[in-house]
Amino acid sequence: WTGSGVLFNSGFLDGLDIESAKAAAIARLEAEGAGQGATVFRLRDWGVSRQRAWGCPIPIIHCPACGVVPVPRDALPVAHPADIVFGKAGSALDRHPTWKHTSCPRCGGAAARETDTLDTFVDSSWYFARFTDVEAAEAIHKAAADYWLPVDQYIGGIEHAVLHLLYARFVTKALADAGQLSVREPFAGLFTQGMVTHETYRRQSGDWVEPGEVVIETEGRSRRARLAASGEPVVIGDPEKMSKSKKNTVPPGEIFEVYGVDAARLFVLSDSPPERDAQWSNAGVEGAWRFVNRVWGEFESQPAGPHAADPTHPGAEALRRATHRLTRAVTEAIETFRFNSGIARLYEFLNLLREHKAEGASEALLAERAEALSVFARLIAPFTPHLAEECWARIGGEGMVVFTPWPAFDEALTREAEVTLPVQVNGKRRWEIRAPAGAEPADVEKMVLDDPQTARRLEGLTIRKVIVVKDRIVNIVAAG
Repeated sequence: WTGSGVLFNSGFLDGLDIESAKAAAIARLEAEGAGQGATVFRLRDWGVSRQRAWGCPIPIIHCPACGVVPVPRDALPVAHPADIVFGKAGSALDRHPTWKHTSCPRCGGAAARETDTLDTFVDSSWYFARFTDVEAAEAIHKAAADYWLPVDQYIGGIEHAVLHLLYARFVTKALADAGQLSVREPFAGLFTQGMVTHETYRRQSGDWVEPGEVVIETEGRSRRARLAASGEPVVIGDPEKMSKSKKNTVPPGEIFEVYGVDAARLFVLSDSPPERDAQWSNAGVEGAWRFVNRVWGEFESQPAGPHAADPTHPGAEALRRATHRLTRAVTEAIETFRFNSGIARLYEFLNLLREHKAEGASEALLAERAEALSVFARLIAPFTPHLAEECWARIGGEGMVVFTPWPAFDEALTREAEVTLPVQVNGKRRWEIRAPAGAEPADVEKMVLDDPQTARRLEGLTIRKVIVVKDRIVNIVAAG
């Protein structure tokens, strides 16, 4: 690699960890006179005060004689007044008739409390350390913090990942320098989630309009919007992060009242990968609501057991294998934050359950359905917790499903009994065959050569070689 026109062989960095390699590379550049190591700080000034009542009051007193005076340590924390009144513009603390009036800790004269509050990022930049022992007399119980920290997984929106994460790392390093913590990095893993977005609507005057005030009319691929009350045309804007300023929020209460909380949760989690923005739509939440109802219908249709199990029953065996594959897929989806993928598997499995319906089913199939429904109730619990509890109770599950162990899967049962292998001729895909999963290449080659399609498709050609990639593909090399 090169640096400032100097060519180096990077072999001298072999075997070094990242920090040691950086130090060695900088030392080599400095020795060659090709550069100097430097630490570049990218922190900016952080305005921590807010002119609002929620948030911790800033412990400062303003005295006409003494100036700015810190609140004494034995008077901390500064508490909010119990009778604070919201609902008007400006700071509710500043409007309070008595709270801000106090005496100066130094001269005893009349003084006023600071009515600004700390940005909530200030508190959340260290509260995870406090949470390791909330009963401790000191702010941070170091032994507990050493045991629990760093936090295993940080999840936040992009503005939190940029701002809050930066502040939390800065504060953690400062606390470590002060001897309050042993860790210098607060979070072991970072996942940046997307935002929920919605179309924006504006009058011709430019004023924002709420979605509930708008009627959308569709004709072919074109969409028009107008105000429901007056018929005035409305401009449809791009989907943007829901915000009060642009009035493109959807009141949660209205959604919960019509579709229920679980349907709303399910739609947001299933709409797209969680790192991408999810666009809110009534059609989407209606689809989730229909799924919730179909799930409940399957649980309602299951007759009370117990039922006589028969592992050799073909339908029961197929459902058992599908149940184990579902468990594996949903488990892996949750562990890797692919919630939408896990929910898609739940949708597919529900269709399979409906194919193996309870009405007229044999005892063996009913027994396997009962097991599948038990697993299904536990797998949907992270996405639709209320529905999961009702389903669990419906099939006679003990206690609450949230306290029930997560279902396990048998690795052997997750594998397909057969696989579909594409057959290529000279690198071009021509047809497919079905073969037992795990079949040896020689056996697959014989199956291909015995297949009537092979002779028909290779008429006039001579087979030179058959290449089999186990459980993946077959490639025939042929010449005319």
